[in-house]
Amino acid sequence: MDVMGIAKLATSIADTGTRQDVAVAVLKKAQDIEAAQATQLLEAVQAASPAPNLPPHLGNHVNTTA
Repeated sequence: MDVMGIAKLATSIADTGTRQDVAVAVLKKAQDIEAAQATQLLEAVQAASPAPNLPPHLGNHVNTTA
């Protein structure tokens, strides 16, 4: 290999590493956003009160025979 070939290879390797670092950073940011949204959804579900006028035993059992 000549000097230019080695320089091009080194630049290519460094560029690939930078691209991977950016991709990982974007992925982590997306995961953080999704986690925040999931937390908001869970808080909204927990804040919803059960429907009034329904007996408390409803929803405790699942009928598996149809």
